[in-house]
Amino acid sequence: MSIWNLLSRKPFPRERRSEVERLIEELIQIGQREDFLSERPGGSFNAQCRHRRACEIGAQLHTIGGIALMEYVVKRVHKRLGATLATHLSYAWTDIGGWVP
Repeated sequence: MSIWNLLSRKPFPRERRSEVERLIEELIQIGQREDFLSERPGGSFNAQCRHRRACEIGAQLHTIGGIALMEYVVKRVHKRLGATLATHLSYAWTDIGGWVP
């Protein structure tokens, strides 16, 4: 395997690519519309003030590709939405599959 293949390899199975991309796009939309954290629980936010659907997506991503995929997705969110929202997503995912922000 060439160095290029190692560097460009995605942390998820090729057959799950469209699913992962769809989940990333959903996270981008959540971040743009509502953020991943709130000051108060209720509505889209659970008792820990974390966006419910973003947490569900985090759990799905962990099932697909573990922590490596979650890190990949946070980097993609950072690139699209900036450091603040990427940090909020990271904190929203606290304890999902052993995730530590």
